Amino acid sequence: MIGDRTMTSDAIAVVALSAWLGAAILVAAVVAPAAFAVLPTRALAGALVGRVLPVLFYAGAAAGLLSALLGRSSTPSLGRTAAGTVMIVTCLVAQLVVAPRIERLRLDAGRPIEELAADDPRRSEFGRLHGASVSMLGVAAIAAGVALALTLRTMPVARTTPDLSNSSASTDDG
Repeated sequence: MIGDRTMTSDAIAVVALSAWLGAAILVAAVVAPAAFAVLPTRALAGALVGRVLPVLFYAGAAAGLLSALLGRSSTPSLGRTAAGTVMIVTCLVAQLVVAPRIERLRLDAGRPIEELAADDPRRSEFGRLHGASVSMLGVAAIAAGVALALTLRTMPVARTTPDLSNSSASTDDG
């Protein structure tokens, strides 16, 4: 039953994309700001967020891969495949390229970044790398939203009223 398999593939993609997009929004809008608001130092808040981001980035790459593969196998969609690919690339570059550079910069500084002089090139580089990481998360979230919308658009709409045309029940007038 190809129709059932397509529905199942699309449903899996919707769940994966929705879960990851919700997690990304939660981290960006709640967890990171809360960490910087309540922890005693920016270094501790950065360490907390730095522990959460790898999980988010790897999960984003996995959701993107799932979306890209299912976008090719169910109802073929170049848009879904492209959006999934954007998720994979941005999440993996953020985790495997940008995050290690940030960590090396922190170690090289030998103290919290905010303690460096405002004109210290390491502080500027940290700001640039942090901005790149945030931007990549944003691009991945937009790509997830696009993939989600394109997936939902191809799914059949469930009936809200029962189809009585095939019903074996008869009406009794008396």
